[in-house]
Amino acid sequence: MKYCGAAIALGAGLLLVSGGPLGAQSPDGPSLITPAELVALQQQGPVSVIDVRQAWSSYLQNHLPDAAWLNIETLRSGSGPLPFQLLPARQYAELFARLGIGRDRPVVVYSAGDQSDIDGTFVVWLIHEVGHADVRLLDGGFARWQLEGRPVTQRYPRLAPVRPLSAKHFRPPVATLAEVRAATAAGSGVTVVDARPAEQFIGSAGAQARRGHIPGAISHPWKDDLEQRELVLVWKGKVDLLAGYEAQGITPDRDIILYCNSSTEASHLYFALRYLLGYPRVRIYTGAWSEWAEREELPIEW
Repeated sequence: MKYCGAAIALGAGLLLVSGGPLGAQSPDGPSLITPAELVALQQQGPVSVIDVRQAWSSYLQNHLPDAAWLNIETLRSGSGPLPFQLLPARQYAELFARLGIGRDRPVVVYSAGDQSDIDGTFVVWLIHEVGHADVRLLDGGFARWQLEGRPVTQRYPRLAPVRPLSAKHFRPPVATLAEVRAATAAGSGVTVVDARPAEQFIGSAGAQARRGHIPGAISHPWKDDLEQRELVLVWKGKVDLLAGYEAQGITPDRDIILYCNSSTEASHLYFALRYLLGYPRVRIYTGAWSEWAEREELPIEW
């Protein structure tokens, strides 16, 4: 596959991006893969394919050949007073092993696509952070696979036993409440980015006790990184992605903290910034707006 390279000068130096397809494996971790590239990859050897569509009935009706189903809500739970928090690393390693995810084969994750792309990026983030070096997200998800007329099945995968991934080095790049509070101070040098839909950012919608956003945060709804192509939503090219972030002052020289309601939407921005664009300092505030809004002593804006 050929790529058209482009170099874009930034305040922090030079960031190399590609104006072409995003399917090639990033040297720094997870990447995107197209349906055609997934077929080619499977012809080379075994691939762990993970279906993260939320409705189990969708999986029973049809899914990609050899795909195992994962309910993303098994990947987080309450911790103390907070909902939607990450689990201990050992639990992730054991759960992924049950799905046939080991070090010896690449992993491809797919969501329903469209409204659910955030489920896929959340799972990719965690598999990578538990130590898997070759994890990819199916661009366009199941919707694109189906639109292209590719095969589906109702048969369940026959999974071979694998050695669990090591949990020893699980240190996901997260930010604490104290770090986010410090980031809101003038001159902190930290950029806080809100991945939720615009109506939640401005306070006209939302399920939490208070509506609005963290003071000083920049609104970058996760869907801004997608575009409709051939009836499905797929990722924008790297040049367009970078231009969109740069226009908002979200540049690779910044220390960036992302948040949403429960880390899924923020994981979509993390995938774009860290994996596709190579930004070096990106973290997710896992307490999220769900924590900030509930703490009445914390300021909000709208």
